Amino acid sequence: MMNQTLLMEFSLMGFTESQMLLRLHTVVFSLIYLVAMMENLIVILLTVLDQRLHSPMYFFLRHLSFVDLCLISATLPKSILNSITFSHFISFLGCVLQLFCVVLLSGSEIGILTAMSYDRYIAICHPLHYEGVMSKGVCVQLMTISWLNGGVLGILYSSGTFSLNFCGSTKIHQFFCDVPALLKLSCSTEYATINVCVAIGVCYAFSCLVCIVISYVYIFTTVLKIPTRQKQSRAFSTCLPHLIVVSAFLLTGAIAYLKPVSDEPSLLDLFVSVFYSVVPPTLNPVIYCLRSKDIKSALGKILSKVKRSGIMER
Repeated sequence: MMNQTLLMEFSLMGFTESQMLLRLHTVVFSLIYLVAMMENLIVILLTVLDQRLHSPMYFFLRHLSFVDLCLISATLPKSILNSITFSHFISFLGCVLQLFCVVLLSGSEIGILTAMSYDRYIAICHPLHYEGVMSKGVCVQLMTISWLNGGVLGILYSSGTFSLNFCGSTKIHQFFCDVPALLKLSCSTEYATINVCVAIGVCYAFSCLVCIVISYVYIFTTVLKIPTRQKQSRAFSTCLPHLIVVSAFLLTGAIAYLKPVSDEPSLLDLFVSVFYSVVPPTLNPVIYCLRSKDIKSALGKILSKVKRSGIMER
């Protein structure tokens, strides 16, 4: 038996033992990381620089992009570095910090997605009261609550997980430090603390889901009453992407944390973890900005300015 205070490092699971496939993994993950970084940085810069994008909707979108940027940075760089160096080790403190960041950012993202659904509900169902209800102060409060909830969950999950005893194998069957994978390494017989933490997390995610579902029931009821098909399709085009993101994020997170812990690693575990930690940060900017005329217009303006400055220098 070895207490976690004596444990100096863990070993993260590699995707493959083949050096050629590890190089391929490095290239693929590096491209995904660079694309996600570029997409989210563009959204953040556009929503900061363009005055037309200072509405509550883009305020939440900017913070969502920042959270996604941090979330993918908490997992992929370490995995890429391990593939380059053919090493799978992560220090004990590094594992604690990584777990804390992943839970903090995931919890904050759920809160932001809930705030975005409330923003769409007010914009579509109560357009005349939109500016009064979604004031700058209210937006800041909703964002602060999201970050605080994520921080509380991060502290609970990291302290609860690492209060357990670890013995025997130190190989985590995951490409980053995650609660279900770490529980497999624990030799503790009592899981009361972490069970309470998971229950709190489930209640938080479920309450957010209920708020989102209620918001969209009212939204779709209002949209269906709109007489013109063009306005209906415009309203649906802004709401459906949000529902897709929320559903995918919560579903994969629920599968990862609520399914029974198995002794043997599976490809399903790896796929689910990649999906909720890597896919949303990469696809969110595309899903939310692909049909936004304001975002396209702001990006076009910046690109034209860059082009003109390049011509003038010549």
